[in-house]
Amino acid sequence: MVLDTLLYSRIQFGANISFHILFPTISIALGWFLFYFKIQHNRTGLVHWQEAYQFWIKIFALTFALGVVSGITMSFQFGTNWPGYMETVGNIAGPLLAYEVLTAFFLEATFLGVMLFGAKRVSQGVHTLATFLVAFGTSLSAFWIIALNSWMQTPQGFTMIDGRAHAVDWMAIIFNPSMPYRLGHMMLASFLTVSFFLAGISAYRYLRNSRSQANLLVMKLALTVAMVLIPIQIMLGDQHGLNTLQYQPAKLAAMEGIWEGGPGVPAVIFAVPNQQTHANDYEVSIPKLASLYLTHSWDGAVKGLNEFGDKIPPVAPVFFAFRIMVGIGVLMLLFSWLGRWQLRNNQTPPRLMAKGLVLMTFSGWIAVLSGWYVTEIGRQPYLVTGVLTTAQAATTLPTGMVFSSLFAYLILYFGLLCAYIWVVFYLARQADDKESASAHLTSKPETIWSLFRT
Repeated sequence: MVLDTLLYSRIQFGANISFHILFPTISIALGWFLFYFKIQHNRTGLVHWQEAYQFWIKIFALTFALGVVSGITMSFQFGTNWPGYMETVGNIAGPLLAYEVLTAFFLEATFLGVMLFGAKRVSQGVHTLATFLVAFGTSLSAFWIIALNSWMQTPQGFTMIDGRAHAVDWMAIIFNPSMPYRLGHMMLASFLTVSFFLAGISAYRYLRNSRSQANLLVMKLALTVAMVLIPIQIMLGDQHGLNTLQYQPAKLAAMEGIWEGGPGVPAVIFAVPNQQTHANDYEVSIPKLASLYLTHSWDGAVKGLNEFGDKIPPVAPVFFAFRIMVGIGVLMLLFSWLGRWQLRNNQTPPRLMAKGLVLMTFSGWIAVLSGWYVTEIGRQPYLVTGVLTTAQAATTLPTGMVFSSLFAYLILYFGLLCAYIWVVFYLARQADDKESASAHLTSKPETIWSLFRT
């Protein structure tokens, strides 16, 4: 492996997008959970829902801020690290990114202030409307970003003139063949990520002897949502797989570790893909099973990687990332169903289950990152499938300059991620001790540093 400008640029963009995607994944669904808390409080008058809203809105604000900052940094790289991208497909990518800012980000930014600071300054109806608009804005933002990413995966509705893509049909561009599946898959992934985030933090508080009714309500709600959505995600994933088989067969072959295609291909349970020999080492497989779940026929034909020549992605990362994503999904299914059953009739969870939920707090992040790596690495060697390769779009900046910025990003992102997780658990620890929290807020300025020593 040659450590050149192209490789460092790919690693840098991968690091940026990996860090950035963590926060929109939470803010998208958490906004809708907050809206639900608000509706339930308005409908029932129970103070527990208001307590849940007040606690989780702090985490939403922190998450939203980091998502915005990392998103701006990521967008800069289109010009610094990937100038060929905007030069070739900027006529399509530019408007879609602009639509996201004009229709979604401005909506979120406008009403976020009302949502955070307007509870005692505006009516309950206006505050509820602001919460709805912020939640809607996060989902609208996801719509435009997924539309652009899906177009890069399955481009439609454009024509090439003098080496540049020009839009012919915006509806075909936005609603390209893979877009509905990717949008649905991402939205469900966001809700599952937040469900286990809510359940994990609530379990952490419970293990610290919190018996807040609001905390138990949130835990029960989160597990209920996860229990319902995981089977839907599995069915949608099946349909997404059929779409990938049709439009991106090389990616699907890499996901499944299929080198030799044909009818009745086996399902590879475990293997170590060897890209040099174009075969799998230590393979454990089940005959014909892959054809069954990929084509819904025991003898269905599936293309193998050897049919695509050198136009195949790095197989091992795609292969293993896909299995990590599926493995986390299975764990989510087991924890949600068992945990929800144990919380029936408003019972409190057993301590063993609560400890398991704490361990699963950020499991959604692992699944989302794994799925994102499957999507992005599986598209290689193309940046825009069949239109622009990654090498064609890369910068010509000196290798040392790209490496230095990569190193700075990694240090910064590691620090910010650790700080985010620490603050989330700090807020959880303080949630049931209002007097302690008040003492921190009213102490002398220098005692603010004690927050970081707690």
